[in-house]
Amino acid sequence: MKSLLTALLLLPVINFGQAKYNTYFEKGNGNQSATYAETIRYFKLLDTDFESIEMREMGTTDSGEPLHIVTFNPAQQFDFAKLSDKVVLLINNGIHAGEPDGIDATMMLFRDLALGKINVPKNTVVVAIPVYNIGGALNRNSTSRVNQEGPEEYGFRGNARNFDLNRDFIKADTRNTRSFATIFHLTKPDVFIDNHVSNGADYQYTLTYIMTQPDKLGQPLGVYFRDEMVPELLASLKQQKIETTPYVNAWETTPDKGFVQFFESPRFATGYTSLFNTLGFVVETHMLKKYADRVKANYAFIQQTIDYTDKHFAAIKAKRIENEKQYTTGKNYPVRWAIDSSKVSQLSFLGYEGSYKKSEATTGNRLFYDRSKPYKRDIRYLDHYKPVKEVVIPQAYVVPQGFWPVIDLLQSNKIEFRQIQNDTVIAVESYRIADYKTSQNAYEGHYPHRDTQVIASQMKANFRKGDYLFSTNQKGVKYLLETLEPEAVDSFFNWNFFDTMLQQKEGYSDYVFEDLAAQLLKSDAKLKSDLELKKKTDAKFAADAKAQLDWIYKHSRYYEKAHLQYPVYRILN
Repeated sequence: MKSLLTALLLLPVINFGQAKYNTYFEKGNGNQSATYAETIRYFKLLDTDFESIEMREMGTTDSGEPLHIVTFNPAQQFDFAKLSDKVVLLINNGIHAGEPDGIDATMMLFRDLALGKINVPKNTVVVAIPVYNIGGALNRNSTSRVNQEGPEEYGFRGNARNFDLNRDFIKADTRNTRSFATIFHLTKPDVFIDNHVSNGADYQYTLTYIMTQPDKLGQPLGVYFRDEMVPELLASLKQQKIETTPYVNAWETTPDKGFVQFFESPRFATGYTSLFNTLGFVVETHMLKKYADRVKANYAFIQQTIDYTDKHFAAIKAKRIENEKQYTTGKNYPVRWAIDSSKVSQLSFLGYEGSYKKSEATTGNRLFYDRSKPYKRDIRYLDHYKPVKEVVIPQAYVVPQGFWPVIDLLQSNKIEFRQIQNDTVIAVESYRIADYKTSQNAYEGHYPHRDTQVIASQMKANFRKGDYLFSTNQKGVKYLLETLEPEAVDSFFNWNFFDTMLQQKEGYSDYVFEDLAAQLLKSDAKLKSDLELKKKTDAKFAADAKAQLDWIYKHSRYYEKAHLQYPVYRILN
């Protein structure tokens, strides 16, 4: 039956039958978006009627509802293991469910692909997650996006447990994220699009975008992305009279002052996908533009991306393979970046004049943009980053089996490993945590660390049968480095996975340890000398008897080795 319907529907003379496939958005007044149930029901209809479309469940979410993927492939092959000759484009919709533009755009796009109303790709397979934040989509309202121009109803930013899912890709606190990892490693996308709606400044553009930061992506792939793919894609949009600009990352100022490229660390969707050398875009339609115009622009961006990938599929695949080769044992890898202020681009920008006037709501002044005064002018744009902290890529990492939450996350991201077969001693590089700062406010279920510093040393360490070895000679090497190097911005250490090592478990009673401390100073001349030197150079320490006793304890063999010892070890060669 499905094949017969497909054949009939593809006949151009049966245009009256296409009304069956009008989306909820198209049936409405241009300011309405499909609910979660309507979205899933629509894609099930396409799956039933078209051989080129398949929909399947892909794991659960915090809401209790399953994630889905919908795949369009005119060759009707949906086994991703057999699609290595194709480019795979993965589209993620509704990660912030109050930003539904991509949801409605993707429904129309898949319908038009199936009906042949737009260019049908030969070398690209298109995959979409219809609604990622299902819990947020079910929390439907008309007020939480207070600054947004439509639609009439929409979902909520937080998921069923009030997590912002676009901050969860490394720490993976949610079932949504765990299921996303399954989808990502099944489909192995070459290109990824995450659809959003921006807030912030006012300007003339309906669509802005974040592209994976080229310096961070890696030279062969990043240069290709910046110099070839993005310019051609934007030029094709301009031919459709859709002007675009990089995401307007201007806060507490107006865009005409200039702004920097948004830096998506691995907690964000495209920061995560870049760890596997996937080219990523975050589409940011503008909150102050009409909903119908935003959906149209979102549709056009996806369509033009498909056209580009289909034309350049061989180059994309070649550059991704080339990019993998630079991350090998003994080479340096940046774990922290900073904006390179020595490299400033001039960006032709379409804005509105902004200034300040007396607030009618408060006692202060307020910013406003005057839409009667549009402008086009060159502004400063800082889009280059430079490494400020690098590590040498080791041959492997050893993770003791007791740290199973970390091991589970590595395994869920398809990081290859082997387990030690017998109790053994291995020469390793070890880290002690020398310093770190911790957030004073809760952030996405954590109190994360930052500005972490370590002291490295060489040692021979005992490991048990069953402990895990993760070689860096694999496709997931960047994921390993970003998660297991404690100084990396979004490392597992900075996300509190190793906080038990920051707390002393053993101690001493002052009055008992006093006698032993005295004996230690008598028998160890260097210990005594070091103590005297510290008292001479630190007046506060010299006046604090408790601090002196603690210093003696921490410089003795009685001080527990586990305190501040980072429990992941590096094998250098």
